[in-house]
Amino acid sequence: MFSGFVECIYCKSVLTYMLLLLVLRNINMYKYKHTLSTLEKMSTQLSSDLSLDINETLSSTSPLNTKKLDRDNGTAENGEQDGNNRQQWGGQLEFILTCVGYAVGLGNVWRFPYLAYRNGGGAFLLPYIIMLATVGLPLFFMELAFGQFASLGPITVWKINPLFKGLGFCSVCVSWLIALYYNVIIAHVLFYLGASFTKQLPWVHCDHEWSAPNCKPPIYNGNFSANITLIPEGQPCNATHTLVNGSCIFIPSVTPTEDYYYNYVLNQSDFPEIMGGVSWKLTITLFVAWLFVCLVLIKGISSLGKIVYFTAIFPYVMLFILLIRGVTLPGPGPAKGILFYLTPRFEELKNARVWSDAATQIFYSLSACSGGLIAMSSYNKFNNNCYRDSLIVSLINCGTSVFAGLVIFSVLGYMAEEKGVDIESVVKGGPGLAFIVYPEALSKMPVAPLWSVFFFIMMATLGFGSQFSIVECVLSALTDEFSEWLSPRKNNIIFRISFCFLMFLLGLPMVSQGGIHLLNLVDYSVSGFPLLFVALLELIAISYIYGYPRFSEDIKMMLGFKPNVYWMVCWLGVSPLVVGLVIIANCVLLEKPEYAPGLVYPSSHISLGWCIALFPIMWIPGWFLYYYCRHGGYDILRINMMPLAGWGPAEASNRPVGSVHYSNILGADGDSVQIQWNRNYTPGYITSIASGLSKLGSGNELSEGSATESQSNLQKPSCSTKSASENEKDTPM
Repeated sequence: MFSGFVECIYCKSVLTYMLLLLVLRNINMYKYKHTLSTLEKMSTQLSSDLSLDINETLSSTSPLNTKKLDRDNGTAENGEQDGNNRQQWGGQLEFILTCVGYAVGLGNVWRFPYLAYRNGGGAFLLPYIIMLATVGLPLFFMELAFGQFASLGPITVWKINPLFKGLGFCSVCVSWLIALYYNVIIAHVLFYLGASFTKQLPWVHCDHEWSAPNCKPPIYNGNFSANITLIPEGQPCNATHTLVNGSCIFIPSVTPTEDYYYNYVLNQSDFPEIMGGVSWKLTITLFVAWLFVCLVLIKGISSLGKIVYFTAIFPYVMLFILLIRGVTLPGPGPAKGILFYLTPRFEELKNARVWSDAATQIFYSLSACSGGLIAMSSYNKFNNNCYRDSLIVSLINCGTSVFAGLVIFSVLGYMAEEKGVDIESVVKGGPGLAFIVYPEALSKMPVAPLWSVFFFIMMATLGFGSQFSIVECVLSALTDEFSEWLSPRKNNIIFRISFCFLMFLLGLPMVSQGGIHLLNLVDYSVSGFPLLFVALLELIAISYIYGYPRFSEDIKMMLGFKPNVYWMVCWLGVSPLVVGLVIIANCVLLEKPEYAPGLVYPSSHISLGWCIALFPIMWIPGWFLYYYCRHGGYDILRINMMPLAGWGPAEASNRPVGSVHYSNILGADGDSVQIQWNRNYTPGYITSIASGLSKLGSGNELSEGSATESQSNLQKPSCSTKSASENEKDTPM
């Protein structure tokens, strides 16, 4: 009797389950038909409204109020909006100059010449060109085509693969961190520019109240001699002499340029742990820098496209003038400096560090994988020749790096000749080259303040040219991602002003006494691993997951031709391999950062550096897991982690009666009812179906194919009943 009761309960459960499936199926079909009906009504209404708008437009159009349209892309003559309410460049030249200004920055002046000197001189050009051809150029073209095709920012563009949207957040975080410290460097440049408007440059002597006691002007070509007589003159006589052991304490001196930079401009603390107070001088110049950035970008690319005509072209005029001045300086020094810069030392190519530096410099100079190229190209016309633009900008950028090296080393050669020392002793990289070595060389030229003004104007335009694009990358990415709140013009202007002011506040710690240590730490942490990881995963996501055939067809839609075999080989094989090898090399050759020659950052700052480096990277797996779980992945994972049907005690008699944990439900008489449920119809799956259907009422679309698939999936669960005796027959003794 009890067995019959159990069977009755089971049959009722099965009938209830089938009834639930039938109800869900009917609801699904009703929602599907209702959605189709709604879409038909919307289509009819849209056609009617569109016809009415066209008639009103044609009737009200006159020569006085008609806005001239660009025939190529249907945008206004000033290129402000496209058909999708997105700004566009006013012309192709604006885009090219913006990319040139973005790619060509301060690193081309102070980083590349130093790396070339350190890694074999002219021989460094070989790995540099190889890395450009195998990694830099393919990534540059890929990102330009990627952003132009979708006309979306670096975050929203990952509609191509939502699971990899974390790459967009990672690249934008990198740009945000770079913009944070890059404007601090520009603030230093502006301070030097203002200090250059004097009759005598303030860094040529030590007669200042803030000068260090060991500040000594450099002595050029000085010869020193001393005659010491130990035996007194006169007739020799018997005498007793005492020799005294003495010790000499050597206190190294600093030049006026070093004293000016470290003690006056930075007021630098001796240790990274000591942050000290904020410098009011640099606070003012930092505010001016962010104010200028805000004014240029307040209207987006419509204002940026005009300022780049100056910020992208003027640095080349100044570089050419400074090169002419450098090679015409008296003496053989300039020629020796250029020869030292270009002479190859091929034995250095055996060092893995040389190739790693070349790859890192390519990412640094081309500004690839930081989101800016995608953001800038998203404002292009759909049929813009981004293939040509990528070649032009890449070659201009690399040519600028080599050309800037000629300018720098011609002056360094002159400086070394004047000092009577080797060129190696005056070469420095990073900010030391821009704020110590080169200002000292400029101070020795005739009409020194004039050349100093020219040099720092060039540095300011180089810095702002890159900073505009870096900040616009972040602003456009957030505007696209949160378009509902930030797209309205008034809200967007408020957002841009607020963002620049917030960045100014966040930059204040970097203009404190210990701020330069923090700046160098952020620069060291951001410019390495995050960009390399973005490059590798970007190549995988587009070339393999989205697929090279699809991507090449997308490019053909824009340009009219597919990429040739060179791009296919790079995107599918060479570029991912090279980037992977560079990541491994950087891990093997990883060194602790130094805040001064031979002085390593304390462990607390090294930990902070790792946190800064990992902060952008963690967006990649974080978003992947979030999106995966948010869209049913958690249910799939939970189902796949459930025990299989055969799990439980091997003997049926050992399974508890009525247990829901095992597939066998035993009756009192020993008969078993074995239920083999279809795994697609777990309670979690039913809940997910109901949740998906409920979304239809909120306007989500349901395609005919998905409806058919849902109907076909709603099948009767397979279940079978076997008696205990039948099980015994099937089971060998």
